[in-house]
Amino acid sequence: MRILIVDDDPMALAILRHLLQKLGHEVLSAANGREALELVRSSCVRLVICDWEMPEMSGVELCRALRAGGSAGYVYFILLSSRDSSADIVEGLGAGADDFITKPFNPAELALRIGIGERILSLEQRDLTIFALAKLAESRDPETGAHLERVCNYSRVLAQHLGTRPEFAAEINDGFVRLIYETSPLHDIGKVAIPDCVLLKPGRLSDREFAIMKSHAMRGAETLDAALRQHPEARFLRMAREIAATHHERFDGTGYPNGLKGTDIPLSGRIVAVADVYDALTTKRVYKGAFAHDVARSIILEERGSHFDPQVIDSFLAVEQQFIEISTRYAEKHPEAA
Repeated sequence: MRILIVDDDPMALAILRHLLQKLGHEVLSAANGREALELVRSSCVRLVICDWEMPEMSGVELCRALRAGGSAGYVYFILLSSRDSSADIVEGLGAGADDFITKPFNPAELALRIGIGERILSLEQRDLTIFALAKLAESRDPETGAHLERVCNYSRVLAQHLGTRPEFAAEINDGFVRLIYETSPLHDIGKVAIPDCVLLKPGRLSDREFAIMKSHAMRGAETLDAALRQHPEARFLRMAREIAATHHERFDGTGYPNGLKGTDIPLSGRIVAVADVYDALTTKRVYKGAFAHDVARSIILEERGSHFDPQVIDSFLAVEQQFIEISTRYAEKHPEAA
């Protein structure tokens, strides 16, 4: 994470720089608030650790300037000070600081406070990105909104059940389940690049049209790659990219875009593949009617080990009643069961 440290004491800057670089952060520094304000505006800084008392512009004044619109996005602000009275803490937090640490500080405590800031910023970035991208996909197809709701819920219950199995204990935890729920709506983000004449065609696609349609997997991955270059620390973007790129891979290696096989396909992609196909089968599309659950179940079971990971299918069978409940809860207005 890129962190800006601000202090007019060179020794204090050196100590902070050493500590933060040891923790793996990229560090910028400034000797006063005015210099820091310019760095925030020009360097995409999201977290600032700032001394209170400095020439030209104090830490409190810098914080007020940032909160008044001195930065393009939200900046998490940690104020350092030898002041420790209740009135000083109130003044610092009242100026808009997110945290207040008295000097001399404990390095372990500062590391924990930075971790809190990272989590808060990650939540903000994740929610905004997912909302914006998912709404972009939704705008292309009037059915997409309900599709997104169903797929993220199907993916969550599959991940939850897989997580109860010993062989997945090291990979699936509460964080994985939460991330797949939140990022699976982005699986088809690449479809924003597909022409309407292909995306909304009410009949069978020609070979050329199908090739265009299949390109959405890599288009989606490329879109999320651009976001990852700006925020390489964002785990939710990595999983979203993983899902977009691999949810059309097949367990036997005959899928697309890269012909990945077996466990070379990321687990998130193997899970969303089942959720996505089940939803496609059980809902009305421009090219087909909706199948009943039993029909969709039979089709999916026939492709256990070819299209789908057998272990994911075993979990699908264990939670199929939850699939039915989710399907009912987010049913289309005019369902047509075959």
